[in-house]
Amino acid sequence: MKIFEKDDQELLSEEKGFFSKKLQRRNFLQYAGASAAGIALVAAGCKKDDDFSRGLDLGSGDIGILNYAYALEQLEAAFYTQVALTPYTGISSTESGYLTSIRDHEVAHREFFKAALGNSAIPGLQVDFSSINFTDRTSVLGAAKAFEDLGVSAYNGAGYLIKSADYLTLAGKIVSVEARHAALIRDLISNGTFVGSDIIDANALEITRTPIEVLSIAKKYVVTEINASNLPS
Repeated sequence: MKIFEKDDQELLSEEKGFFSKKLQRRNFLQYAGASAAGIALVAAGCKKDDDFSRGLDLGSGDIGILNYAYALEQLEAAFYTQVALTPYTGISSTESGYLTSIRDHEVAHREFFKAALGNSAIPGLQVDFSSINFTDRTSVLGAAKAFEDLGVSAYNGAGYLIKSADYLTLAGKIVSVEARHAALIRDLISNGTFVGSDIIDANALEITRTPIEVLSIAKKYVVTEINASNLPS
């Protein structure tokens, strides 16, 4: 069952067209040699510190920011793929439809970035979901809430670092979909709580996080060491 129907499917189609036309017009085809290798997302355990000056280099400039977003989309896509593969105990058909649709969106976002970055794309990340009990509704929805809230704050916090107007437009389209996901997950946890004081300030503005703040939170689930030292600031 698809819960996100016509409007969201049209948005995803528009984003595909956006990539195709905008990247050609701006001569970004130098980044279009996407690898034929699939993304390997392997669950494993590993403890890391907060040093983001070593490991897999995200790059600099707009390419670095796109790789940063690509890393987060890999993480989300891997999570929702696992949710769909191993539904939690007692999941309803409605909730299954919601979560499957979100998975489809996250996979589409991941593939958008992979295509745009081409040979500049970072490899697939290794992830660690051992702290999530995929058989338990509370654990899964709690993790989904954390991922979605983190993703929205990440896009909002990195937007001003993007120099290309084309890329900024794309990021705005994606974060609006992520925010819809976040609102839905919150509502599934507790009906009517689609937004909370933990994610907005006194002016009802969404909170933002810097790339380092986001990666420090996300590293709980990411085995691959990520070097963010060359990102713009």
